[in-house]
Amino acid sequence: MKILISNDDGYQAPGIVALYEALKTVADVEVVAPEHNNSAKSKFTSKFVFVFRHKNSPFLLNRI
Repeated sequence: MKILISNDDGYQAPGIVALYEALKTVADVEVVAPEHNNSAKSKFTSKFVFVFRHKNSPFLLNRI
């Protein structure tokens, strides 16, 4: 089973880390989250969104 987890609070937010830790033993889990907290930025737009794997984390991050 594959599970994709995403949030707008950043990849180090306690909730997304806890969810990842709970699911990684039962599924193939991929996390895509911003590098920093981006809460309440729903009207923000960008022409360029960069996605990268953080060297100290298994998560994929988008840098806005």
